[in-house]
Amino acid sequence: MLVLLAGIFVVHIATMVMLFVSTISNVWMAGKISEHLTNSSGLWLQCEEGKICTYLTFGEDDLSALKAVQAFMILAIIFSFISLVMFVVQLFTMEKGKRFYITGVIMLVCWLFILIAASIYTARFPQQFKSSQDHHGYSFILAWICFCFSFIVGVLYLVLRKK
Repeated sequence: MLVLLAGIFVVHIATMVMLFVSTISNVWMAGKISEHLTNSSGLWLQCEEGKICTYLTFGEDDLSALKAVQAFMILAIIFSFISLVMFVVQLFTMEKGKRFYITGVIMLVCWLFILIAASIYTARFPQQFKSSQDHHGYSFILAWICFCFSFIVGVLYLVLRKK
């Protein structure tokens, strides 16, 4: 049981780190402008060759969608951290035989926020990048991996008993 608790704890921390990296990195979409020039775009900036970064410019509808994605990703990080703190608190204060309900529910709320953010980005922004060499970057992929991990960790917290 101790190994299972430690494994879930490690996966939860890894999910938090990947979620943080996904949110702050500017590689949600990547591509090439020319043969030697690369372009990447994230939630905050658009960078050419990783050196020249400018703020994203979109129309009013897309700008509000981008702000929603930013807000939900930040909320996901916050709720993931709160869930981790609640796990540690419940681990040391809860009596044996009880389940980690609060921790699991908070982690599933984090999962929902990641789902909303990644879905909005998937639906609204790939159309902005129309070159044949444009593709989703590692930050976008990390967000979807965090989506899967946060669901698994949240469900495991719900069914996990302290023994």
